[in-house]
Amino acid sequence: MVFAMTAIKIHFLCSGCGARHLQWSGRCSSCSQWNTLEEVHPSAPAALPSGRRSHAANSISVVDSAELGARYHSLNAIPTGSGELDRAFGGGLVPGSVTLVGGEPGVGKSTLLTQFLINASKRDLRSLYVSAEESQSQLADRIYRLGGKGSSIGILVANDLAQIEEQLTTYKPKVVVIDSIQTVSDASVVSLAGSVNQVRQCASRLSDIAKREGVALIFVGHVTKDGSLAGPRVLEHLVDTVAYFEGDRDASARILRVVKHRFGPVGDLGMFEMGNSGLADLANATGFHLLDRVPGQAGSSVFPALDGRRVLLTEVQALVVPTFSEQARRVVTGFEANRLLLILAVLERKAGIKLQNKDVFLSVAGGVRLSDPAADLAVVVAIVSALSDRPVDPKLLFLGEVGLGGEIRSASNVGRRLSESCRLGFTRCIVGASFSGAVAGVSLSKVKDVREALQETSLTFR
Repeated sequence: MVFAMTAIKIHFLCSGCGARHLQWSGRCSSCSQWNTLEEVHPSAPAALPSGRRSHAANSISVVDSAELGARYHSLNAIPTGSGELDRAFGGGLVPGSVTLVGGEPGVGKSTLLTQFLINASKRDLRSLYVSAEESQSQLADRIYRLGGKGSSIGILVANDLAQIEEQLTTYKPKVVVIDSIQTVSDASVVSLAGSVNQVRQCASRLSDIAKREGVALIFVGHVTKDGSLAGPRVLEHLVDTVAYFEGDRDASARILRVVKHRFGPVGDLGMFEMGNSGLADLANATGFHLLDRVPGQAGSSVFPALDGRRVLLTEVQALVVPTFSEQARRVVTGFEANRLLLILAVLERKAGIKLQNKDVFLSVAGGVRLSDPAADLAVVVAIVSALSDRPVDPKLLFLGEVGLGGEIRSASNVGRRLSESCRLGFTRCIVGASFSGAVAGVSLSKVKDVREALQETSLTFR
């Protein structure tokens, strides 16, 4: 008797986009990234007996949505114990959901999720922290330090997928943190932990258990040098929610930014402050970046930025001094350099403000980076205020995009921006003339161009 065998060919997967290639090359033809192809050794698929179909094929059936509606509509999200975290996740984490949280090392991902497990334990929800990077004593010490004394949280130090699956089945937790998914490996896959095939295989199998058992599962993910999540792009497609935990390790403020969420809207932010006892909800998040602002200072203006669905008041600062070199310098922090050059050209041509012999320094305070074109007007006012050495009204906001003709264009979501700003005492705003609405508690000055805007601020320049 002769048996025919099919050769199993080695192939390569791109760690950036997950594309499959039959041979190695230095550059992925799908995403154009360099040195991202990793070798994969697939195992032989198990053959089914002749004349038999798989069990999965026999179990597939159509289900009426009306039968499922009442069941799934009653699934209540698990509150996290933090108002900011609940805000970002739309009320909490849904049982059976899979969440991926990424961030730079040391930013506070483990602290944030440990505090969540402590709060879940206080609600009598069985919790499990799985780590392959820390010892049991280190995890227990963190739980104790963050106020979890007396909390019952399961600790599992393992990186083998089979061991983790066994504990998820026997321990039966309701909330699980895997720190991190890049350190988990499946012994049946011939590749190193963190490779494309390992990450995809481990994430897929753990996600299946979470959905079958109704577990709120959280993966901690590493990030690359450019700030994106490490591993294959398919990892982000396997999970229900993707969030980035951002912040400067030298500063206290932290931001949780949700970029994908199957159970609610995306774009909202959770804002926190790192202290000695862990992360706390950031009080007065809207005006946080104005805490150190000095009112009545020349070269300063306030812009109501909109990050996702959250309003953040930001201070734009400018310094204009005579230059001692042949070419004037333009130094920018937190704002697009080319955008500044465009604004300076408009001021020269349309407003008659000469800046060729002046060094211009522009900075957005608090480490904020503004990409919204509506910040143009605030930049204009800050520069002219610094040039004339005259401050503007500290309760005055500036909101509008500057066109090449010097016109002021209206911004988006003006009502939301100004309603939140009014709560913090800002009572007046200069906007584009095309805005036709009104905001309670805020006096609007509608201007057509840069000259009218400067007249409204009573600024003079030389």
